Amino acid sequence: MKRAGVLRQVSDWSDFARGRCLRELLDPRRPGAEAPSRILASPDRQHLLLLWNQPAAQARVVAFQRLGANGGGDLERSWQPPQPPVVGLLFLESPCAAAPWVLTVVWEQGRAELWRFMPAVGWQMLQSLELCHGAHARIVSICSWGGQLVWCEERPPLGAQPTSEKRAFQYCICTRGLQIGEQGAHLSPLRVVLHNSPFYQVLASPSGVFLVPTPGTFPGIAKFVAIWQPKNGDILIAAPSRGCLYTKASHAGNEVDFKKLVLGCVGLLASMDMLDIHSCALSSCGGLLLVTKAGTVELVQPNGAWRPVFDFGGSTFAPREQVQLKVFGDTLACLLGEVLHLVDLNSRQLVEKKVLGTREVVFLDFHAEEEEEEEVHLLAPDGIYSLNLSVTAKDSQPEPILVEMVFEEACKYYQRRSLSSSQLTVEKLKKGDMFQAPIALSSILCNSLTPKGKKSRALPESYAKLLDTLQLELQSYQNLEQLKSCVVWASENEAEGYGEALVEQELSRLMHLDLNRENLAYLNAIFTSFPKASWKAIQNHLQLQQNGDGILVARATPDVWKKILGGPVTSLSKQEEGPINGVVPLFELICLSLHQFKPKWLPQFVELSQQYMGSSWTYSNKEGPEGGMPLYKRALAVLPRRRRCSLAGVEMEIELLLSSRRPKAILQALDLLILHERWQRVMEVAEKFSRLSPLLNKEIFVILLGEFSKHRALDPYLNKLWELCPADLRASDVLNIIQQHLTPAESDPSPFLPQGSSQLTVGLLRPLLHRLTQSPTDQTEIYATVLQSPTFPPPTPPRHRQVVPKAESQEELTLFQNDT
Repeated sequence: MKRAGVLRQVSDWSDFARGRCLRELLDPRRPGAEAPSRILASPDRQHLLLLWNQPAAQARVVAFQRLGANGGGDLERSWQPPQPPVVGLLFLESPCAAAPWVLTVVWEQGRAELWRFMPAVGWQMLQSLELCHGAHARIVSICSWGGQLVWCEERPPLGAQPTSEKRAFQYCICTRGLQIGEQGAHLSPLRVVLHNSPFYQVLASPSGVFLVPTPGTFPGIAKFVAIWQPKNGDILIAAPSRGCLYTKASHAGNEVDFKKLVLGCVGLLASMDMLDIHSCALSSCGGLLLVTKAGTVELVQPNGAWRPVFDFGGSTFAPREQVQLKVFGDTLACLLGEVLHLVDLNSRQLVEKKVLGTREVVFLDFHAEEEEEEEVHLLAPDGIYSLNLSVTAKDSQPEPILVEMVFEEACKYYQRRSLSSSQLTVEKLKKGDMFQAPIALSSILCNSLTPKGKKSRALPESYAKLLDTLQLELQSYQNLEQLKSCVVWASENEAEGYGEALVEQELSRLMHLDLNRENLAYLNAIFTSFPKASWKAIQNHLQLQQNGDGILVARATPDVWKKILGGPVTSLSKQEEGPINGVVPLFELICLSLHQFKPKWLPQFVELSQQYMGSSWTYSNKEGPEGGMPLYKRALAVLPRRRRCSLAGVEMEIELLLSSRRPKAILQALDLLILHERWQRVMEVAEKFSRLSPLLNKEIFVILLGEFSKHRALDPYLNKLWELCPADLRASDVLNIIQQHLTPAESDPSPFLPQGSSQLTVGLLRPLLHRLTQSPTDQTEIYATVLQSPTFPPPTPPRHRQVVPKAESQEELTLFQNDT
């Protein structure tokens, strides 16, 4: 971890031409002194420019050059108050070898002046340009990206005074290409990237242009940061804790309406809070650093990713309190008044705080690539100071106990969730995936995920041991993050393939974790967003397939079955009303996928799950499913209600009931078949499941005998029905059952039955009655058995006189008498 070196002065203004004048302009004790609005250095670090741009004062730009810079004429421009204020000072590249950069001064009304410094000649105005087309147009913010100028322009309407809401959306984001030659510059046609836009501050990074809300932005819209990516023409909307919300393609020549842009995420905007942005700056990695009024620093990546960087401990910033940000390599420098905070971006930890002794200090901006910059340059009234960040403190080496801290925290995590009384050790958790030491892990991740082409620094020995242990996990994590990036930027044709690979890896990762509420909600989101890919991943993970006999088999381990069948399950009445917050357990998710893509496999999967439930754990085990709800009921509860009313839905419900092989479920399935008058299927189910138990056989026969009494639909299957008759059933029992189910007879029945009558006749019952009389348990044998039985009732047993035992002492006798 880096620490700052000693603050040393590198310039006292004596190395600048007119150094005494420069010192006087920066001296805050001078009578009538006014601090410059902005101070910046040229890309070659040979010139220092000061801008005074206060509304009530005279605007001016003054340039000071170092001694030995092939001097010439100085630049000092001033403008009287009628002149609009300066909105930007930009350094643009120039093809001229003698002057590789050009200073661009941009005014509010759209006028721009190009100035060039020529050796031995001095400052010369190259050309004056008009950026805006309308006479009433006003530039409020401007930046440069590549060879283009990008600005936010206000275009007030020419008619009547608009309302406050209409005034809030009378801006647009414009761009024009600027080509600088030896003799002058050429502007390309103006292009409007975004119209009907609110007031935005524009900041350009190598990857895109950030549109940052300002205090003048409409409050209902100041909830996100928009990002325009000129390379591919996309406009992104990013928000805290949500990342990229929406992406809109902006092709060349086509304008994007801001109101239509936010229409794609208007539902989310209503539930989001406003961005309380205090100040902002660009980082060397191409991201945007935001300082909120609550005292937090956040980083917005060009792809919309949003992550916290640092928190100043809950201290809030006043609106006029100056907060300066600058990134130097892996270090974030925050300047608050006279205190300099140095924060490590990798671990998000405060490295050091330095008190500078004066509040009139600003970061010196060189407008150059600073990715490898190791020094903080500060400008004070008495000169320029440098702070070296490449110094590594001796006491910053990690302590040996830090290595064990990672594994000890993992031990605590697993110990809380273990049912075993034995103490977990570090050696048992070498393959664990739950580590919670942020400082150590952030340093390891920083080294392991070093971008290609950048030389990584050697890790200390203690960190190297951890890196060896976590190497496979880190590689898997890195591959997963790269795959997620591929999904985000893939075309429509490639997205499906990347999505399947991403779901496969995420499912494999989640199956090795505890399926708590957060992980289960994430798993539900995956199944909802990628239903087809989720089904393929489940099929591969469980190795679901049919064998040669058409029976579904799975080759999953018992631990995987515990993940699938375990978890909290609500009661059936609650589950039928709908899952809690739309989140259902993993077993229900798999059932939904099977019902969508392989409905014929669903009953077999439920039956297969029941087999593995018995082999995985007993119900007395606390790890088992809570509540003990049957799996067939869990599968039925997630089926869509609309489809359960259809023919296919009824068939699926019947198959799930039968797959349970439970008596009540089988009888329920039999009732459904009878309700839909599927008599052949009724007899097939009766013949198959009557063999399970004599009691179930009797229940099925009684139900079918009752149906036989009501109508003649079962007449073609009477031979099969009589085969189901239980052996202990008597003829009187059959007649009682039939009498209970007979329909009421007419008052004056006809002696002859009409054609197609459903009335029961003795001729139809004759085979069954004959079968019962020929069975070995007929009435004669039953009565004979009763006659040969012992006398009933049995004789009264002999009475014996109860003798009270003699007490050994008076105390025992007293107690005995009290008891009686």
